[in-house]
Amino acid sequence: MQATSALAILFPGNAMVNSLLATSYISIIPNLLLYFVPPNISPSTLNVLVNFAVGSLLGDVFLHLLPHAFNSHDHGHDEKHDAHHGHDAHHGHDAHHGDEYKSVLIGTGIFGGLFIFYAADKLMRAYCGKSGHDHHDHAHDHKKHDDVPDNKEKEVAASTYLNLLADFTHNLTDGIAMAASFYASPAIGATTAVAVFFHEIPHEVSDYAILIKSGFSKKSAMMAQFTTAIGAYIGTLIGIFIEEMAHQHEAHHHHGLFGTSMTWGDLVIPATAGGFIYIATVGVIPELLEAKTTSKLQPLKELVAMVIGMILMAGIAFTESHHH
Repeated sequence: MQATSALAILFPGNAMVNSLLATSYISIIPNLLLYFVPPNISPSTLNVLVNFAVGSLLGDVFLHLLPHAFNSHDHGHDEKHDAHHGHDAHHGHDAHHGDEYKSVLIGTGIFGGLFIFYAADKLMRAYCGKSGHDHHDHAHDHKKHDDVPDNKEKEVAASTYLNLLADFTHNLTDGIAMAASFYASPAIGATTAVAVFFHEIPHEVSDYAILIKSGFSKKSAMMAQFTTAIGAYIGTLIGIFIEEMAHQHEAHHHHGLFGTSMTWGDLVIPATAGGFIYIATVGVIPELLEAKTTSKLQPLKELVAMVIGMILMAGIAFTESHHH
C-alpha cells in the first residue's frame, strides 16, 4: 500500500498533468544523477543496471500494458471511460465476434509498435550506419574511439550526434507511451513511468560515457542529454493530443473501429508494448548476451537483476490492483 500512496503523491493530477509530471521526472532525475556518475563506470556494473532495466521494462509489458490492453475492452464500452478516472468498471458483455476483432486489433497494434521500432532501427542502420540502440554496451564503442586518427575524428563526431538523434527519437516514443498510459489508467501510467525511469538511468549513463569519450566536457555532455529530453516532452504532447482527439471522437461517434468499442487511441498502448518488446529483446538483450566477462558471478548477477526488475513490476501491479 505504501507504494500506491507514494505514486499517488508523485502523480496527483489528471491524466494530462500526470503524464507531463512523469516525463519531467524521467527527463530530469536521471540527468541529475549523471553528475554523480564517474564517466568511466565499469561495463559490468552498467550491464547489471541494464538487466534490471530490461526486467522492469518487460515486466511493464507483460504485467501491465498487455493485460490492460486485452482486459479493458472485455467489459463493455463504459469501462474505457471509467478507466480514465481510475474507477471500477461496470461489467457488460460484447458480442463474441466483437471480442475476436478486438483481440486481432490489439495484436495488430502490438505488431505495429514492434514494426515501427524495427523499421526505424533498420533505416537508421542502412542510411546512417548506426543503430539507435548501439549505446547500451558502450565498452565496445570505446574501443572503436580510442586513439582515433585525425581522419576518423569526424566519423566519431558524426556517430556521437547520431547517437543523440537516436536518443531524441527514443525519448519521443517514451513520451507518447507516457501519455497513453496515464490516459489508460493512473495505475498503468505510474507503472510505465517507473519502468521507463529505470530504463532511462543506464541508458543515460551509457550515452553520457560515450559523449565524454568523444571529447565532450562533463557539463556539455549533461547539456546534450538535457536537449534530448525535449523529445520526451514533444512525445508526451503528441500522446496527449492523440488521446484527447480519441476522446472527442468517442463522444461524438459511438461506433469504434470495425464495429468494436475501440478507437485509434486505444491502439497506442498495444503499440507501446510492441515497441518496448523490441527495445528490450532486440535492442538490449543481444548486446548483453555478447558482453564479454571473465567473472563467473557476473552472468548470475545480471540474471538476478533482471528478475528483480520483473518482481518490482509485479509488486506494483499487485499493490495497484489491491488498491483498486
